[in-house]
Amino acid sequence: MKLFIPLALALALSAPASAQIVRHPATKEDARPNDPKVPDSYVLSGKFDRVLVLRAKNKTDLLTEMEKQVKAQNIRNAVILSGIGSVRGYRFHNVTGRDYPVPDMFVSAPNTPADFIAMNGYVVNGVIHAHIILALGDNKGTTVSGHLEKGTEVLTFAIVTLGVMNTDLGRVDDLTYR
Repeated sequence: MKLFIPLALALALSAPASAQIVRHPATKEDARPNDPKVPDSYVLSGKFDRVLVLRAKNKTDLLTEMEKQVKAQNIRNAVILSGIGSVRGYRFHNVTGRDYPVPDMFVSAPNTPADFIAMNGYVVNGVIHAHIILALGDNKGTTVSGHLEKGTEVLTFAIVTLGVMNTDLGRVDDLTYR
């Protein structure tokens, strides 16, 4: 039995992640220059109304559980302060271009366990925009990261801390506001 566990772990970790690049069709919006009326940067001020700690259990989809709780807790705007735990497999995406339309690379490794070592992001108008960092158990110190997608399944547990804000975050997450 001692040989089986390392062999099973090696097989799980050697399963390659699949990656698919999605190229979005160009639109008139993509070609539009930046609007000089939109400031180069701006600041919103607010306070946390409450801090919530969400826990998701084994074999649940992390993003689905976050969406359920955002709805159940009537959260409109929040900051994702932290996240930890472990996952049975993962799915995320990253941008792969420098110009509009921005292509996305979706990475999926549904059978690759990893430590869930960090999360940050926002809930803006009830929509979650979360980024995740995972550490693979490959003895090489490999980390992967990106925009959290459905398909990231919890292993032991996942804990996500949200600071619910009393401020409307407006267009802070609107890629057309440029």
